Amino acid sequence: MLFLHLSHTDLDGYACQLVSAHYLKKLSFYNSNYGREIDEKFEMILREIDISKAKNPDEKAVIFVSDLNLTPVQCDDFSRAVRERDGVKLILLDHHASGEISAREHFWYYLDDTRCATKICYEFFSGIFGEDKKLENFVNAVNAVDIWLENDDYFEFGKVCLGAIANAKEINKVLFNDENMEYLFYLMRSFMDFSERANAYIELDNALHSIKKSFFKSKDDDTLSNLISAYLVKLLSKNKEKMSIKYRGHLGLLSSNIGNVSVVANDFLHANPEYKFYIDVTSKKTLSFRSSGDFDVSKMASELVGGGGHKNASGGFFAAFKDSFDYEKIREQIVGLINEKTGENNA
Repeated sequence: MLFLHLSHTDLDGYACQLVSAHYLKKLSFYNSNYGREIDEKFEMILREIDISKAKNPDEKAVIFVSDLNLTPVQCDDFSRAVRERDGVKLILLDHHASGEISAREHFWYYLDDTRCATKICYEFFSGIFGEDKKLENFVNAVNAVDIWLENDDYFEFGKVCLGAIANAKEINKVLFNDENMEYLFYLMRSFMDFSERANAYIELDNALHSIKKSFFKSKDDDTLSNLISAYLVKLLSKNKEKMSIKYRGHLGLLSSNIGNVSVVANDFLHANPEYKFYIDVTSKKTLSFRSSGDFDVSKMASELVGGGGHKNASGGFFAAFKDSFDYEKIREQIVGLINEKTGENNA
């Protein structure tokens, strides 16, 4: 049985997935904001189902959606896609009043605007598998802040949790979805340990830096920035084969919205000397070029996008770039740009 959980990209959305992970095993997690991202993520979910069913035609699957209200058109499209696949079920639990029309027209669309989505999910699963007091306390904190119950005992604690998750951008979810989810779950499970303490919101706020360091630290202590960079370099090195690109016979690595690119790129290039350059493309269409040693990325930036800068650190603007929530679509555009400007035929 496949269980694929699509949820929103905030505390409530991620907490829904924490709840499902508490009660179920072998889940696939997808996250989306509103608009076209929902459609792209649903396509990715269907792709995973189709690949799995190609290997095992009798495979059953549940697509579980939380904290996202779908438009009537999306509901019709998703219903059609599910009907076309044997053994696939769709369930949606949401609390946004804007989904009222969709909820009336589709039996799989459950709407309750009196509770946050996490509380709906928790009461759904705990009704089947049993309650968990520690998890329930955290759920109540999410509920208090998400529907803004200012007089609730958990409200201030929920505010700290909300801000912490909103700022947990250290691991890019497009590049490393599984690791990003692992990190967010680690944070939220750590938050749960504070929920019953006196002045829990103050204690958690004071502890956030240490909690983050405890996730990224493998051996020796260091600054949080250095620990994050070391962690990301390990991930990039592990995935470098599928993230590699070539430019005029030289091997490079492509990332997207990696954050702190100068430090991360430099550390990666030192750890992987066979790579001559590093490119990071952002949602704002900017390209950051980095190298170490003799490779001159200013010439590369100039040829590709009319950019420039220093020999080992340059930048440029890729006006035709279209951001995506799928890394392969991002890579295709950069490889296409290189091929167009150099006359090469890189794949």
